[in-house]
Amino acid sequence: MANKAAGLGGDIEAQARAARAAALLLQAVPTARKNAALEFIAREIESGMGEILDANEKDLATARKAKASEAILDRLTLNKARVQAMAKAVREIVALPDPVGEVSGRWRRPNGLRIIRQRVPIGVIAFIYEARPNVTVDAAALCLKAGNAVILKGGSEAINSNRVLASRIAQGLAAGELPGAAVQFLDTTDRAAVPVLVKLDRWVDLVIPRGGEEFIQFIKAEATVPVLGHGKGLCHVYVDRAADLKMAENVVFNAKVSRPGVCNAMETLLVHTDVVREFLPKAAERLGKAGVELRGDEKARAIVPSMKAATGDDWDEEYLALVLSVKVVATVEEAIEHINRHSSRLSESIISSDRRAVKKFMDQVDSAVLYHNASTRFTDGGEFGFGAEIGISNARLHARGPMGLKELTTHKYLVYGDGQVRE
Repeated sequence: MANKAAGLGGDIEAQARAARAAALLLQAVPTARKNAALEFIAREIESGMGEILDANEKDLATARKAKASEAILDRLTLNKARVQAMAKAVREIVALPDPVGEVSGRWRRPNGLRIIRQRVPIGVIAFIYEARPNVTVDAAALCLKAGNAVILKGGSEAINSNRVLASRIAQGLAAGELPGAAVQFLDTTDRAAVPVLVKLDRWVDLVIPRGGEEFIQFIKAEATVPVLGHGKGLCHVYVDRAADLKMAENVVFNAKVSRPGVCNAMETLLVHTDVVREFLPKAAERLGKAGVELRGDEKARAIVPSMKAATGDDWDEEYLALVLSVKVVATVEEAIEHINRHSSRLSESIISSDRRAVKKFMDQVDSAVLYHNASTRFTDGGEFGFGAEIGISNARLHARGPMGLKELTTHKYLVYGDGQVRE
């Protein structure tokens, strides 16, 4: 086993070294050339539709045999529309401005030095993710456009899908005359690969993990490379006393039911006590017909007795399923306090026509994305106009919220003088 791990580590380090060499080349590649390669990748995805779907069916069959959850199966599933959406996302990234080289500030010091702050690629990014094969393409396209090399490590449950997608990306790179090592796929299901990869701080600049909370905490504990995690999504919708209740019903239904197994789905519904008797029975009936299990506090269950009783653990649970916890609150301040205590700090929404309540919510809720009169399901790079996303950060440093092209860059300073020396 030790020899196997040592061999695996050597292979991964060789890939990381190749990625570093590719990153140094990519940082000087013109936008037009990057865009041309991305267009070739989009065409490869489209022309490989049948091969991609066949590989995905193998992964789904294995997952069903292993009795994977509905949330995992949903994330794992590719169909014609989702494959077409992958190619479309690549083309949307092509159409976006290239952040590399953008000047974000310039000034002159009293001693005559001219200083320019300019966006540059991060370098080599290790992207480690579970289940969702579509993000293989998203991550590759975003990293390439931002001038980064990327090392992809998908989960074993999507190995066949990711293998085919990586092959198609490689063909697109070759057609676009970009270095093949710019996008590398760790073609292994061995879990030992992850601890090896996240310790290669000589070659890798940033690790972005995307998966369950336990998975991300494991990577953070193992890594010597900086980690920017796509954390869990425990999202809230608060229906205020001044809400349009029909709007609120539609938003709540969409936030919970449209795709319950994703991180931007609502997990807790908060309802103001002044509207709970009018709002909750109708909302509960509609949610119940869609198969949603409701778990409420005492006040909510007094209005809808068919609800199960919520426990203390429910307020901290990311269900990723058709389950919803419900709490009645007396004020917007109580809603804010509950959210700040229990949220994963990803996305929250207030439904209200009271400007004062909305401002207080927007100012005081400590989450990456806040909505007014809209579903939390919009927390997504594509919906934000980023073309795609490599993840949604609920951290504070470097990036927060959906991570697109600019979040995959850093900056450097260019300082011009005419012989200045420091006293």
